[in-house]
Amino acid sequence: MSLIRSHDSDLKVIICSKQASSKAVDAPKGYLAVYVGEKMKWFVIPVSFLNQPLFQDLLSEAEEEFGYDHPMGGLTIPCSEDTFQCITSFLN
Repeated sequence: MSLIRSHDSDLKVIICSKQASSKAVDAPKGYLAVYVGEKMKWFVIPVSFLNQPLFQDLLSEAEEEFGYDHPMGGLTIPCSEDTFQCITSFLN
């Protein structure tokens, strides 16, 4: 597991090398698990991202593509890992 930290903020994104599996995952308090990219890489993000318009756009895309059924235990975000990391580093 690796941690990405912004120099300007205490917000962070935890990037795990876990691939998607059929069992639900636990995220620390104040964080939310999401799956991103073709390989369904698991990321743990601060819930504060949910209030950000840029992240809300991703959530809208996820709703359109997947609805509200996320059997993996975390949200599935329909974008590439690179795009997701760019967006979350901007939000940090």
